[in-house]
Amino acid sequence: MSILRAMNTGVSGLAATAKAISVVGDNIANVNTVGFKQQRALFQDILGRAPGKGDEGMGVRVGSVEQLFSQGSLSSTGVSTDLALDGDGFFVVQGAVSGVNGTFFTRAGQMRLDKDGFFTNAQGLKVQGYAALTTGGFSPKVADLKAATSALPPVKTTKISLAANVDSGATTPVAAWDAQNPGNTSNFSTSISVYDSLGKEHKLGVYFRKTGGNAWDYKVLADGGEITAGTPGQNSEIGSGSLVFNATGGLQTFTPTVPVSANFIGAAAAQVITVNLGTAVTAVPPGSGLDGVTQYASPSSVANQSQDGYASGSLTGVSVDGQGVVSGVFTNGQRLSIGQVAVAKFRSNQAIGRAGQNLWVETQDSGQPAIGAAGSGGRGAINAGSLEQSNVELAQQFVDMIQFQRSFQANSKTITTADELLQELTNLKR
Repeated sequence: MSILRAMNTGVSGLAATAKAISVVGDNIANVNTVGFKQQRALFQDILGRAPGKGDEGMGVRVGSVEQLFSQGSLSSTGVSTDLALDGDGFFVVQGAVSGVNGTFFTRAGQMRLDKDGFFTNAQGLKVQGYAALTTGGFSPKVADLKAATSALPPVKTTKISLAANVDSGATTPVAAWDAQNPGNTSNFSTSISVYDSLGKEHKLGVYFRKTGGNAWDYKVLADGGEITAGTPGQNSEIGSGSLVFNATGGLQTFTPTVPVSANFIGAAAAQVITVNLGTAVTAVPPGSGLDGVTQYASPSSVANQSQDGYASGSLTGVSVDGQGVVSGVFTNGQRLSIGQVAVAKFRSNQAIGRAGQNLWVETQDSGQPAIGAAGSGGRGAINAGSLEQSNVELAQQFVDMIQFQRSFQANSKTITTADELLQELTNLKR
């Protein structure tokens, strides 16, 4: 009967708009949820008979709820382990959610380091990535990212580098070189810290003494009390060499006469340290002579110095750069790479399944994820120290809510009108 059909049509409208309002309510409720993607209800008409018969419809239903993966705005947090994806893709995490153990995907980048050294998200799921190799680079296999929680072992110094200027107007000291009176028998000096095989710090003095027109010697001294067979309170000369400069102030030749070698007490014997004072013009291959020690008509001064050793250190936290490389930060100032965060990309983002807790799961319709590094293969770039906010447009949601509310009211009028017609039909019997 057409009147009853009209009532059922109105009921279908009420049910569909109620579900649509529920979708809007879910969007509004998650307006502050990091990485949330809003949804919309897709309506479909209902036919009473087979297609093509020309009969009137039987109402409406919500055929599906579609996720909208537009980019959310990025908000700076100042927390180095907060990550935001700018572009397509998902972070990959692994663990148990609601009793289900597996691989999940998320846009919420509130990451942290747990007590066992694993890089995890806010729910404690382990972030997946490519582990750093000791030989450099990253492993091709995706696995849990984990930092070593044990102390970072020390590395002994094997090389010191020095960039400085020695004054071309300096004169040769009158007194002969004296390692026990280096300040008065040299023209210029600096000190540099080095580390032995146990990670103990030692101060070395590097002294420059002019010996001729464009010729200089350098001497490397250590505290005799720290050297095997040394004398406490006296300096031990552990290396020396000569420098010759050209007429433009560049380093013409560099000759390490006595290579720097020290037997620090308690440490491994014969610690050889290479001294780099620049690439001389006569070197093979030749250098500019201007990248280390120079001789210009200006006061002697040190521009830069470095060495490659360090003491042992403990892990204090992690930091993440724009390429998703996670580095451990240690108390000795060292930053060692832990790995690189993996990013997954799907053929159909709309088809992946919601798993709650800001997570999605792979479905048959979404296809398998293609996992790789951020910024590659169409994957978004990682912004460290930021979070992606929900992409819900609150004003639009309120407009949609008003529209659905009016639709609900209109469908209720269909039911009440059909009811009145049915009442009139019943009254015909009286």
